[in-house]
Amino acid sequence: MNADDIRAMIQPGQVHRDVYISDAVYRLEMRHLFTNAWVFVGHDSQTPNKGDYITTQVGDQPVIMVRHSDGEVKVLYNRCPHKGTKIAIDRAGNTGKFFRCPYHAWSFKTDGCLLAIPLKKGYEGTGLSESQNGKGMQAVGAVHNYRGFVFARLAEEGIGFDEFFGGSLSSIDNMVDRAPEGRVEISGPPLRYMHKCNWKMLVENQTDTCHPMVAHESSAGTAVKIYEQMGNPEPRPPAMQIIAPFMSPYEFFEDMGIRTWPNGHGHTGVNMSIHSNYDAIPGYFEAMVESYGEERAKAILDENRHNTVYFPNIMIKAPLTQLRNFIPLGADRTLVESYVYRLVGAPEQLTAMSAMYNRMINAPTSIVGHDDLEMYERAQEGLHAEGMQWVDIRRLHTGTEDFETEAVENGTTERQMRNQFHAWAKFMTMSMEDAPGVAAQ
Repeated sequence: MNADDIRAMIQPGQVHRDVYISDAVYRLEMRHLFTNAWVFVGHDSQTPNKGDYITTQVGDQPVIMVRHSDGEVKVLYNRCPHKGTKIAIDRAGNTGKFFRCPYHAWSFKTDGCLLAIPLKKGYEGTGLSESQNGKGMQAVGAVHNYRGFVFARLAEEGIGFDEFFGGSLSSIDNMVDRAPEGRVEISGPPLRYMHKCNWKMLVENQTDTCHPMVAHESSAGTAVKIYEQMGNPEPRPPAMQIIAPFMSPYEFFEDMGIRTWPNGHGHTGVNMSIHSNYDAIPGYFEAMVESYGEERAKAILDENRHNTVYFPNIMIKAPLTQLRNFIPLGADRTLVESYVYRLVGAPEQLTAMSAMYNRMINAPTSIVGHDDLEMYERAQEGLHAEGMQWVDIRRLHTGTEDFETEAVENGTTERQMRNQFHAWAKFMTMSMEDAPGVAAQ
């Protein structure tokens, strides 16, 4: 496939099924898309001390995020430059002052620089010291820490962080500003949940507002009916505050609004969202007023964005301080990690509410998440059916669309899905342009 083949898969209002089911397309995503885009790695509170590290992946590339001796967070490829052995296999730990390869004991500083090699005299005059392997562990192309959230670009050169994210960073700002002390911290390990579907299905679903009242009728709908039969007792328990809004009518989601930004980012919940009417947590607003003043505190908390998609593969939910990372493992395999963050200086009841939401909606044991999972897996299987090659995303498509500008539209539009695929084609072909018509491997 070449750049023209990739662009041909994305048409106004429809995309070719191969973007979801083709192994060849998946391999190209790993080589190009996840190399050229800025991709979430982790939160710096996961590595608070020097030598602390986590292991994860960017696309299909194994990486280590580590706190260096200078206090900065580094992102290194998880590979020894000697024989290619993975340096770290634990999900998290503390390596002390250096990494040591378990195969031949080559050691490296926590910024990746080569520290020592046993029997180093055996390499004298061989050219190792002048080679890339002799420099140490390779760092990724670029790293940016934005208010604690660490992103990486694998490519050595490419689009800058600020240009890539632009105005979409306002959702991270709102999430962090909800902490009276202006920072958030990780609250335990994430919930992990395997999905037998393409990663883009999960990303698209985050801003699909025409499915909740249908797909979740068996779960949220049943809960609402039972609560009504009980007489809708007050005060509403947190579980009902969380699940009942999923059954809101189409008109509610239309009025919510959707905002899109360039490069595939966007969010639902411009005017209000399913998170707008949770009960107040005692002492929280007072703590916010003390930190920000009443006017600013009210402005922060009145912003109730639903789901913000950061292209290519994460979603944050600012009112509940959550992040979901959709990690591609194959054309039909995605590992979902769902994180909860603690608002520093806020009542712990807020963290408990967020953790409850995560268990009810995002966990392998969720009563709501399984509705979505069934739809994803049915779609992954159904797309192999012959007779129709294209997937429709033309809801409220009105003709020519400019995805290089910010836009706010009806909350049930599929513009954000179209926006994501516009960005998909852009970053997929960015590194193919030098050799148009030449088959990629």
